[in-house]
Amino acid sequence: MDVGERLKKIRKLKGISQRELAKRAGVTNSTISMIEKNGVSPSVSSLKKILACIPISIGDFFTVDLDEMEPEKVVFRSEEQPDIGSGNVKLLLVGASVKGRTTDMLREYYPPGADTGAEMLQHEGEESGVVLKGEIELTVGFDVYLLKEGDGYYFSSHIPHRFRNLSDEECYIVSANPAS
Repeated sequence: MDVGERLKKIRKLKGISQRELAKRAGVTNSTISMIEKNGVSPSVSSLKKILACIPISIGDFFTVDLDEMEPEKVVFRSEEQPDIGSGNVKLLLVGASVKGRTTDMLREYYPPGADTGAEMLQHEGEESGVVLKGEIELTVGFDVYLLKEGDGYYFSSHIPHRFRNLSDEECYIVSANPAS
């Protein structure tokens, strides 16, 4: 098996430059270059250290069919962000097609009068966000906050919470919470 050629293909499929991989692994750029050109054969521990920065296990490195490996999707255009909101609240999910996604990154739109509902939301994990435009009333437990442009929030989402736009303007928020 050609370790150098395999490393080069996987690195390129993952969209990582030689320089970036070297930096991540704490080795010189010439080390990565020499391995890829088969000018040097890395020890198992060195190869594991480099592969951990891609990331790929040493087992997968030797067994994965590279022709079936797809490059990791990085950019999600506006039309690729499904609306998972309800009612008049629009929640556009960034990276919906990512397998094993652990975070829901959302672009949230609240028109005037929009509300996440009379029943408070509650789920595992933490939630955070920043108001980009407009203002929103945020209720967390028994506390009510009025957030304006530039204000952010971060709270444990097991606490009942709710969002309401009581203003005459649209409110835009970018938020993150654990994937559902």
